[in-house]
Amino acid sequence: MNISAAQVNELRKRTGAGMMDCKAALVESQGDMEMAIDYLRKKGQKVAAKRADREANEGVVISKTNSDHSFAAIVMVNCETDFVAKNEDFVKYAHSILDAAVAAKVTTADAVKALVIDGRSVEDSLTDQTGVIGEKIQLGAYEIIEAPMTAAYIHPGNRLATIVGMNKAGFDQVGRELAMQVAAMDPVAVDEADVSSEIIEREIQIGIEQARNEGKAEDMLEKIAKGKLNKFFKENTLLNQDFVRENKKTVRQYLNEVEKGLTVTGFKRVMLG
Repeated sequence: MNISAAQVNELRKRTGAGMMDCKAALVESQGDMEMAIDYLRKKGQKVAAKRADREANEGVVISKTNSDHSFAAIVMVNCETDFVAKNEDFVKYAHSILDAAVAAKVTTADAVKALVIDGRSVEDSLTDQTGVIGEKIQLGAYEIIEAPMTAAYIHPGNRLATIVGMNKAGFDQVGRELAMQVAAMDPVAVDEADVSSEIIEREIQIGIEQARNEGKAEDMLEKIAKGKLNKFFKENTLLNQDFVRENKKTVRQYLNEVEKGLTVTGFKRVMLG
Protein backbone atom coordinates (compact mmCIF):
# COMPACT_ATOMS: atom_id res chain seq x y z
CA MET A 1 0.00 0.00 0.00
CA ASN A 2 1.23 3.49 -0.87
CA ILE A 3 1.55 5.64 2.27
CA SER A 4 1.94 9.38 1.72
CA ALA A 5 4.47 11.62 3.49
CA ALA A 6 1.53 13.67 4.82
CA GLN A 7 0.09 10.60 6.55
CA VAL A 8 3.47 9.77 8.08
CA ASN A 9 3.90 13.37 9.29
CA GLU A 10 0.45 13.44 10.86
CA LEU A 11 1.07 10.20 12.74
CA ARG A 12 4.47 11.47 13.88
CA LYS A 13 2.89 14.67 15.24
CA ARG A 14 0.23 12.69 17.09
CA THR A 15 2.53 10.09 18.62
CA GLY A 16 6.07 11.45 18.62
CA ALA A 17 7.31 8.20 17.09
CA GLY A 18 10.10 8.16 14.48
CA MET A 19 9.40 8.47 10.77
CA MET A 20 10.25 4.84 9.96
CA ASP A 21 8.14 3.54 12.85
CA CYS A 22 5.21 5.68 11.71
CA LYS A 23 5.48 4.46 8.13
CA ALA A 24 5.66 0.84 9.28
CA ALA A 25 2.61 1.34 11.51
CA LEU A 26 0.60 2.86 8.67
CA VAL A 27 1.57 0.04 6.31
CA GLU A 28 0.62 -2.53 8.94
CA SER A 29 -2.76 -0.83 9.51
CA GLN A 30 -3.37 -0.23 5.79
CA GLY A 31 -3.42 3.54 6.22
CA ASP A 32 -5.93 3.61 9.09
CA MET A 33 -4.65 6.37 11.40
CA GLU A 34 -6.33 5.17 14.62
CA MET A 35 -5.20 1.58 14.03
CA ALA A 36 -1.68 2.87 13.41
CA ILE A 37 -1.75 4.77 16.72
CA ASP A 38 -2.89 1.59 18.52
CA TYR A 39 -0.11 -0.34 16.77
CA LEU A 40 2.53 2.10 18.03
CA ARG A 41 1.09 2.06 21.56
CA LYS A 42 1.17 -1.74 21.65
CA LYS A 43 4.78 -1.53 20.48
CA GLY A 44 5.43 0.86 23.36
CA GLN A 45 3.91 -1.59 25.83
CA LYS A 46 6.09 -4.40 24.47
CA VAL A 47 9.20 -2.23 24.74
CA ALA A 48 8.19 -1.17 28.27
CA ALA A 49 7.80 -4.82 29.29
CA LYS A 50 11.27 -5.62 27.93
CA ARG A 51 12.83 -2.63 29.70
CA ALA A 52 11.03 -3.18 33.04
CA ASP A 53 14.10 -4.57 34.78
CA ARG A 54 16.44 -1.86 33.46
CA GLU A 55 17.76 0.93 35.68
CA ALA A 56 16.41 4.38 34.83
CA ASN A 57 18.90 6.53 36.75
CA GLU A 58 19.22 9.44 34.35
CA GLY A 59 16.55 12.01 33.57
CA VAL A 60 15.46 15.55 34.35
CA VAL A 61 14.43 17.25 37.58
CA ILE A 62 12.46 20.49 37.22
CA SER A 63 10.34 22.72 39.43
CA LYS A 64 7.92 25.63 39.10
CA THR A 65 5.22 27.58 40.92
CA ASN A 66 1.72 28.52 39.88
CA SER A 67 0.93 32.09 38.84
CA ASP A 68 0.11 33.40 42.33
CA HIS A 69 3.04 31.55 43.95
CA SER A 70 0.80 29.69 46.40
CA PHE A 71 1.72 26.23 45.05
CA ALA A 72 5.02 24.80 43.87
CA ALA A 73 6.03 21.37 42.61
CA ILE A 74 9.07 19.35 41.58
CA VAL A 75 8.93 16.50 39.11
CA MET A 76 11.61 13.97 38.21
CA VAL A 77 11.18 12.05 34.95
CA ASN A 78 13.72 9.26 34.58
CA CYS A 79 15.30 7.61 31.56
CA GLU A 80 18.27 5.28 31.12
CA THR A 81 20.89 7.47 29.44
CA ASP A 82 22.28 10.97 29.71
CA PHE A 83 21.86 11.27 25.92
CA VAL A 84 18.07 11.04 26.23
CA ALA A 85 18.00 13.23 29.36
CA LYS A 86 19.58 16.08 27.39
CA ASN A 87 17.24 15.69 24.43
CA GLU A 88 15.12 18.82 23.95
CA ASP A 89 11.93 16.85 23.28
CA PHE A 90 12.41 14.80 26.45
CA VAL A 91 12.88 17.95 28.54
CA LYS A 92 9.74 19.45 26.94
CA TYR A 93 7.85 16.26 27.79
CA ALA A 94 8.88 16.55 31.44
CA HIS A 95 7.77 20.19 31.46
CA SER A 96 4.37 19.21 30.01
CA ILE A 97 3.84 16.85 32.97
CA LEU A 98 4.92 19.48 35.50
CA ASP A 99 2.73 22.17 33.89
CA ALA A 100 -0.33 19.91 34.10
CA ALA A 101 0.45 18.93 37.69
CA VAL A 102 0.87 22.53 38.84
CA ALA A 103 -2.25 23.69 36.98
CA ALA A 104 -4.31 20.96 38.67
CA LYS A 105 -2.52 21.37 42.04
CA VAL A 106 -2.22 17.61 42.40
CA THR A 107 -0.50 16.46 45.58
CA THR A 108 0.71 12.91 44.89
CA ALA A 109 2.67 11.03 42.23
CA ASP A 110 -0.34 8.74 41.63
CA ALA A 111 -2.49 11.81 40.96
CA VAL A 112 0.11 13.03 38.46
CA LYS A 113 -0.01 9.68 36.63
CA ALA A 114 -3.80 9.98 36.41
CA LEU A 115 -3.68 13.42 34.77
CA VAL A 116 -4.77 13.51 31.13
CA ILE A 117 -2.64 15.39 28.60
CA ASP A 118 -3.70 15.45 24.95
CA GLY A 119 -6.20 12.65 25.54
CA ARG A 120 -3.75 10.28 27.27
CA SER A 121 -3.11 9.73 30.94
CA VAL A 122 0.43 10.52 32.07
CA GLU A 123 0.83 6.88 33.08
CA ASP A 124 -0.04 5.72 29.55
CA SER A 125 2.08 8.44 27.97
CA LEU A 126 5.12 7.23 29.94
CA THR A 127 4.62 3.85 28.27
CA ASP A 128 4.19 5.56 24.91
CA GLN A 129 7.45 7.45 25.43
CA THR A 130 9.21 4.20 26.30
CA GLY A 131 8.16 2.85 22.91
CA VAL A 132 9.13 6.03 21.07
CA ILE A 133 12.52 6.46 22.76
CA GLY A 134 13.41 2.80 23.32
CA GLU A 135 14.42 3.37 26.95
CA LYS A 136 12.63 2.83 30.24
CA ILE A 137 10.82 6.10 31.06
CA GLN A 138 9.23 6.60 34.46
CA LEU A 139 8.01 9.21 36.92
CA GLY A 140 10.78 9.11 39.51
CA ALA A 141 9.61 11.68 42.06
CA TYR A 142 6.98 14.31 42.72
CA GLU A 143 7.05 16.82 45.59
CA ILE A 144 4.92 19.85 46.43
CA ILE A 145 4.80 22.85 48.75
CA GLU A 146 1.67 24.90 49.49
CA ALA A 147 2.16 28.18 51.35
CA PRO A 148 1.29 31.91 51.23
CA MET A 149 4.45 32.28 49.14
CA THR A 150 6.39 29.63 47.22
CA ALA A 151 9.50 29.79 45.08
CA ALA A 152 11.25 27.35 42.76
CA TYR A 153 14.78 26.89 41.45
CA ILE A 154 16.19 24.57 38.77
CA HIS A 155 19.95 24.12 38.83
CA PRO A 156 21.55 24.32 35.35
CA GLY A 157 21.56 20.90 33.74
CA ASN A 158 18.13 19.84 35.06
CA ARG A 159 19.60 17.37 37.58
CA LEU A 160 18.63 19.23 40.76
CA ALA A 161 15.59 21.32 41.65
CA THR A 162 14.17 22.87 44.81
CA ILE A 163 10.99 24.50 46.09
CA VAL A 164 10.51 26.62 49.22
CA GLY A 165 7.44 27.80 51.13
CA MET A 166 7.27 31.04 53.14
CA ASN A 167 4.72 32.41 55.59
CA LYS A 168 4.16 35.75 53.80
CA ALA A 169 3.45 36.60 50.17
CA GLY A 170 5.22 39.13 47.99
CA PHE A 171 8.84 38.13 48.49
CA ASP A 172 9.62 36.55 45.11
CA GLN A 173 13.33 37.43 45.04
CA VAL A 174 13.87 36.33 48.64
CA GLY A 175 12.10 33.06 47.88
CA ARG A 176 14.35 32.40 44.91
CA GLU A 177 17.45 33.12 47.01
CA LEU A 178 16.25 30.60 49.61
CA ALA A 179 15.50 28.00 46.93
CA MET A 180 19.08 28.45 45.70
CA GLN A 181 20.35 28.16 49.30
CA VAL A 182 18.54 24.82 49.64
CA ALA A 183 20.10 23.63 46.39
CA ALA A 184 23.61 24.64 47.44
CA MET A 185 23.59 23.72 51.14
CA ASP A 186 21.27 20.68 51.24
CA PRO A 187 19.71 21.27 54.70
CA VAL A 188 17.96 18.37 56.45
CA ALA A 189 15.21 20.51 58.02
CA VAL A 190 13.94 24.07 58.37
CA ASP A 191 14.93 24.47 62.05
CA GLU A 192 16.29 22.42 64.97
CA ALA A 193 12.81 21.40 66.11
CA ASP A 194 12.08 19.91 62.68
CA VAL A 195 15.01 17.47 62.70
CA SER A 196 13.77 13.91 63.17
CA SER A 197 14.60 12.01 66.35
CA GLU A 198 16.28 9.33 64.21
CA ILE A 199 18.74 11.86 62.75
CA ILE A 200 19.44 13.37 66.17
CA GLU A 201 20.12 9.95 67.72
CA ARG A 202 22.38 9.02 64.82
CA GLU A 203 24.40 12.24 65.14
CA ILE A 204 24.78 11.78 68.91
CA GLN A 205 26.06 8.23 68.42
CA ILE A 206 28.49 9.43 65.73
CA GLY A 207 29.67 12.20 68.08
CA ILE A 208 30.19 9.74 70.95
CA GLU A 209 32.24 7.41 68.75
CA GLN A 210 34.32 10.29 67.38
CA ALA A 211 35.05 11.55 70.92
CA ARG A 212 35.88 8.03 72.11
CA ASN A 213 38.28 7.54 69.17
CA GLU A 214 39.94 10.84 70.13
CA GLY A 215 40.64 9.37 73.58
CA LYS A 216 38.17 11.54 75.51
CA ALA A 217 37.03 10.40 78.99
CA GLU A 218 33.93 8.17 78.97
CA ASP A 219 32.00 10.46 81.32
CA MET A 220 32.53 13.37 78.89
CA LEU A 221 31.45 11.59 75.70
CA GLU A 222 27.77 12.53 75.75
CA LYS A 223 28.49 16.17 76.60
CA ILE A 224 30.98 16.37 73.73
CA ALA A 225 28.50 14.66 71.40
CA LYS A 226 25.79 17.21 72.25
CA GLY A 227 28.23 19.99 71.45
CA LYS A 228 28.83 18.40 68.07
CA LEU A 229 25.06 18.14 67.63
CA ASN A 230 24.72 21.92 68.02
CA LYS A 231 27.28 22.33 65.25
CA PHE A 232 25.27 19.87 63.14
CA PHE A 233 22.11 21.97 63.67
CA LYS A 234 24.00 25.12 62.66
CA GLU A 235 25.31 23.57 59.45
CA ASN A 236 22.28 21.49 58.46
CA THR A 237 19.09 23.38 59.37
CA LEU A 238 18.09 26.05 56.88
CA LEU A 239 17.29 28.93 59.24
CA ASN A 240 20.53 28.43 61.18
CA GLN A 241 22.85 28.03 58.19
CA ASP A 242 25.07 30.90 57.12
CA PHE A 243 23.26 32.74 54.33
CA VAL A 244 25.19 31.91 51.16
CA ARG A 245 24.97 35.44 49.72
CA GLU A 246 25.99 37.16 52.99
CA ASN A 247 27.77 34.59 55.14
CA LYS A 248 28.22 36.91 58.13
CA LYS A 249 24.56 36.35 58.97
CA THR A 250 22.28 33.33 59.23
CA VAL A 251 19.28 32.76 57.01
CA ARG A 252 17.05 33.57 60.01
CA GLN A 253 18.81 36.90 60.55
CA TYR A 254 18.58 37.74 56.86
CA LEU A 255 14.84 37.06 56.78
CA ASN A 256 14.20 39.17 59.89
CA GLU A 257 16.09 42.05 58.27
CA VAL A 258 13.92 41.76 55.16
CA GLU A 259 10.67 41.65 57.19
CA LYS A 260 10.17 40.95 60.86
CA GLY A 261 8.54 37.55 61.32
CA LEU A 262 9.30 36.38 57.78
CA THR A 263 10.23 32.70 57.82
CA VAL A 264 10.28 29.42 55.92
CA THR A 265 7.41 26.96 56.28
CA GLY A 266 9.00 24.11 54.36
CA PHE A 267 11.19 23.07 51.47
CA LYS A 268 11.81 20.15 49.11
CA ARG A 269 15.00 19.22 47.29
CA VAL A 270 15.18 16.53 44.58
CA MET A 271 18.37 15.44 42.87
CA LEU A 272 19.25 12.75 40.37
CA GLY A 273 21.39 9.94 41.71
